[in-house]
Amino acid sequence: MVVMDPSGDIARRQADLIVISTLLMLIIIVPVIALTVFFAWRYRDQNISAEYEPDWDHSTRLELLIWGAPLLIIIVLGLITWISTHTLEPTRPLDRLEAGSPVPEGVEPLEIRVVALDWKWLFIYPEQNIATINQLVIPVDVPVRFDITASTVMNSFYIPALAGQIYAMPGMENSLNAVLNEPGTFEGFSANYSGAGFSDMRFRMEGVTDAGFQAWVRDMQNDPDTLDSAAYLILEQPSVRHEVERFGRVEQGLYDAIVKRCIGEHAVCNSNLMGMH
Repeated sequence: MVVMDPSGDIARRQADLIVISTLLMLIIIVPVIALTVFFAWRYRDQNISAEYEPDWDHSTRLELLIWGAPLLIIIVLGLITWISTHTLEPTRPLDRLEAGSPVPEGVEPLEIRVVALDWKWLFIYPEQNIATINQLVIPVDVPVRFDITASTVMNSFYIPALAGQIYAMPGMENSLNAVLNEPGTFEGFSANYSGAGFSDMRFRMEGVTDAGFQAWVRDMQNDPDTLDSAAYLILEQPSVRHEVERFGRVEQGLYDAIVKRCIGEHAVCNSNLMGMH
């Protein structure tokens, strides 16, 4: 039910699109079901009063209704889909926090870099220089931009309360812009099968106030652990039901190296390989 009653503006607009599309299709479905029952009852074998017209084969009014109504619905659905596809395009920067509340001028989105590992999620906050495993914390009513990739296997990053799913692929980067409008704790997971640990590839997202987020960042920065290439190579190894981990510092350029797949001794970046060819 969280899909139909989410806490983020993008997910809420997607839920509205589902409702509108369903109602439009019911305009055809409900009359068809009702008429099917009516015809079966009206022209049953025992009803001798029903008119028998074996030579009847055409009705202009029926033809207009049968073809006109679906055509109008398809046109309306096409228009709604066209507008929504552009408005809710994942890489498009947000123009509002919620209905009637545009993004304040000069406000930049919070950047979070997401890496799908086997079978856990790594979140890197480049501006704060911190990272977590299986824990995502974001401030309420602040635009967030996720840059998303994967280590080895394609996954799908999905937080139903926040926005739609988007794929995480090795050697590539996707982006997702979203905003959370209500504080709370929400579930995120992989929506694309990726092996034995897929079912437990879940994480907790916490929506907090801006002050709460700043306090969490300060606490994180006091953590002594550093996420460097060596630590990443250990994390990259498959594990199931991985506990939350925190890193108070992140090696410079680590995320770019993950995307280019050049972490570890003797590893050659994809960009360099392409240059060789």
